[in-house]
Amino acid sequence: MQHRKSVVLIIVGAMLWGTTGTAQSFAPLASPIAIGAIRLAFGGLTLLVLLFVQRKLLISSKSIPYIIAASIAMAAYQPLFFSAVLQTGVAIGTVVAIGSAPVFSGILEWLIQRQIPEKKWWLSTALSILGCALLVSNGDSIRVDLIGIVMALGAGLSFAVYTLISKRLVRTYLPDTIVAVVFTLSALMLSPLLFFYDLSWLLEINGLLVALHLGILATGLAYLLYARGLVGVSSATAVTLSLTEPLTASLLGVLIVGEVLSLMSWIGIGLLFSGLTILSLPSKKRHRGSLSL
Repeated sequence: MQHRKSVVLIIVGAMLWGTTGTAQSFAPLASPIAIGAIRLAFGGLTLLVLLFVQRKLLISSKSIPYIIAASIAMAAYQPLFFSAVLQTGVAIGTVVAIGSAPVFSGILEWLIQRQIPEKKWWLSTALSILGCALLVSNGDSIRVDLIGIVMALGAGLSFAVYTLISKRLVRTYLPDTIVAVVFTLSALMLSPLLFFYDLSWLLEINGLLVALHLGILATGLAYLLYARGLVGVSSATAVTLSLTEPLTASLLGVLIVGEVLSLMSWIGIGLLFSGLTILSLPSKKRHRGSLSL
């Protein structure tokens, strides 16, 4: 029951992430990096205020190093991902960043926790990554840039590290507390970047509404659901389930923005959906292997 609940929470959270692109299409022209910093600030501060009012903001000093590490990982993800997309294009940047995150997560679980992901994780992750690759290609021209690839891999690693640390923290603290503190610190870390970008778009109605949506719903609430879902699944499983994001983004693009997907992209959607469905099914036997030294 806990596994099923966690899967649902993570998928719903990833679906909220998937609304980011559609929401930005209604906003004035703004830098993706600036938007990334603003959404962290809005999301983190909103949760922080709610927790402060409810007097649930309690953190032990022993956990501060882990919280700082998670904050650095999340702060690094934003500029790395958007810079990778600008450098090497949406298709390659998205596939490498989002597709590498589950792989890095599985490797980290293996190296740090000495846990081998179960067999269905390997199958579902392979199907999901292949589906994601076909989905975002959509007939666009492909250009490979080494710096962009490295940045995208850095983004994937950052998300995997954030998930692994958050998984550890939610064993001790409320997920609400972890998300609020981590995202507020991440926003503070990224705040110097805002001096280099034009933020006048926040003064426009469309810009403010989009910022509020991205911050409160697509970031604060989305990551809160994701953190709560980490209670019942492994970090590797959670990261693979987060591939619901590109699936949602593509379907919203078709239904709301009017985008047209190629046959290859629809095949990608089918593979991605199949992979996520396999991973969502409860295991008959929860097996965790370990490696001997």
